[in-house]
Amino acid sequence: MTPGVAFWIGMAVAVTYFPMSDGPTSWPRSLVKTVPLLAFATAAYGVGAPWWLVAGLVLSAIGDFALSRRGDLAFLSGLGAFALAHVAYIVLFLTLSGRPIWEAFVLAPALALFLVGVMLSTEIWLAPHSDGLRWPVRTYALIITLMGLAALTLPIGQVTLGMTLFFTSDIVLAMQLFRMGEDNPLVGRTSWLIWGLYIAGQSLILTGTMAI
Repeated sequence: MTPGVAFWIGMAVAVTYFPMSDGPTSWPRSLVKTVPLLAFATAAYGVGAPWWLVAGLVLSAIGDFALSRRGDLAFLSGLGAFALAHVAYIVLFLTLSGRPIWEAFVLAPALALFLVGVMLSTEIWLAPHSDGLRWPVRTYALIITLMGLAALTLPIGQVTLGMTLFFTSDIVLAMQLFRMGEDNPLVGRTSWLIWGLYIAGQSLILTGTMAI
């Protein structure tokens, strides 16, 4: 299978997942949700992409699978997998740019301050509603912010846009999980939005990294 074929298989399967995104937990649903990022990882490996990119995509696939299941253990496993994926992206972006992370505040000060502001705001709208998961959620918020800052050390482009979409999908997911009840009529619509932002973000990170 060529990298191009793997990438477009991932995109095609991602599209088929949209109607399933707000459906009940099932093994077919979990399988379909896991395939796109595995396909992206296969494409990245096939073109000789940096190992940190491949690792980030594989860890994201693991996170997708875990979050498709029910229960606290599955949720924490998914949270941990995505946290590690973001760490892989932090190393990837800083390696590609050759710059320390704090230079994000010099290269793109407005965006960098915005990311930090969003992270700090979670203490108001998110942490108080996360109950026993408060510290895991806080740690995750810090890690995704560092991922965003690392992306800002690169020239503004596809990777930056991909990071922004990925970051936004996490914010909307947090609102869905901790601020919306299961009977909220917006839950289904936000599931579609989260998946769309997420897949677009990951695909742009993949293609943008290969263009650098």
